[in-house]
Amino acid sequence: MTESQRPSGEYPMYPSYGNGEAAYPPPPSYQPVQPAAPDPGTAVWPAPGTADAYAGGAGHGGGGAHGLPQPAPEPSASRRRVRRPVALLAAVAIAAAIVGGGTATVIGRLTDGTTTSTAGSVIPGTTVSQSSKGTVSGVAAALSPTIVEIGATSTAGQSTGSGVVITSDGEIVTNNHVIAGASSIKVTLSTGKTYDAEVLGTDADKDLALIKLQGASGLKTATLGDSSQVAVGDQVVAIGSPEGLTGTVTSGIVSALDRDVTVAKDSDSGSGQEQNQGQGRGQGGGQQWPFEFGGQQFNGDTGDSTTTYKAIQTDASLNPGNSGGALINMNGEIIGINSAMYSASSSSGSSSAAAGSVGLGFAIPVNTLKADLDTLRAGNGS
Repeated sequence: MTESQRPSGEYPMYPSYGNGEAAYPPPPSYQPVQPAAPDPGTAVWPAPGTADAYAGGAGHGGGGAHGLPQPAPEPSASRRRVRRPVALLAAVAIAAAIVGGGTATVIGRLTDGTTTSTAGSVIPGTTVSQSSKGTVSGVAAALSPTIVEIGATSTAGQSTGSGVVITSDGEIVTNNHVIAGASSIKVTLSTGKTYDAEVLGTDADKDLALIKLQGASGLKTATLGDSSQVAVGDQVVAIGSPEGLTGTVTSGIVSALDRDVTVAKDSDSGSGQEQNQGQGRGQGGGQQWPFEFGGQQFNGDTGDSTTTYKAIQTDASLNPGNSGGALINMNGEIIGINSAMYSASSSSGSSSAAAGSVGLGFAIPVNTLKADLDTLRAGNGS
């Protein structure tokens, strides 16, 4: 085909040498109208690093080199090296923030003397700190301020027992036999401060009594637990005023449950011995509180009028004066009111000075107390 025979608008693909045939290959100086697409793996045109490789290139209207659209180039090695340290620093910063937060938490727990940390570091419902949970020292530190010494004076003399503060205005639980027949009652707090007290109610059938301090306020109170959750072998702490030694702490375990313990019911029983449960400083003769168990009498004659209740048995040391005090679990909750103890020496007729605990103590379950509180407050006890 000659040049004159080519359709209008077409251009020769290759130059002619005059005889109508194409020359192969084209001369080196020849440049095609449309550039060939680059092979895969070859450098992008223009080469990365030039202005045209980013955002179409400045001065080219966003179209890359020569105004042609270009694929997004990969970041250069230098930019990748710059970004990696930034990512690494960000990760380090996050890790530091996490570690810093954990450190602050630990410090907050260790310095739980502050107001903000104290609330979170105390076992809910008690005054025992989390760090002291399960320790005798922790329970003793938290509960000792809630245990008081009770001094009762009657015609039989003066006796000493213990009690547990259950309200901030001075309601105190104790045994009926500690205050039965008393003409005056004085209570000494763990701080040494002394109050006069009046009897709100008594329940001789359960050997419980509720007294109240006159003019007291802002007192630290004990938490009443759940004696139905007590198991044989549980560790316990006993706090009271044996022989007038205020705030004495002993510890042991729960030895048995549901022991049938029988005690004198009123002040006319037991030859006045109920008034000499403590130091026996009066004319009653220094005998400790008598009780019966298994059909036998211990620590003296219980008299004709008696009552029997189910008791928690413990080997925590109890001595004369512990009556009315607290038996406490390791969470700092009151699980029983100490009420009786066996002493072999006293049963043989010796004085309370020679009597001592042999690991047979008994406490009224706290659930018995909780069920009786409204009756005691109303003064309608038996």
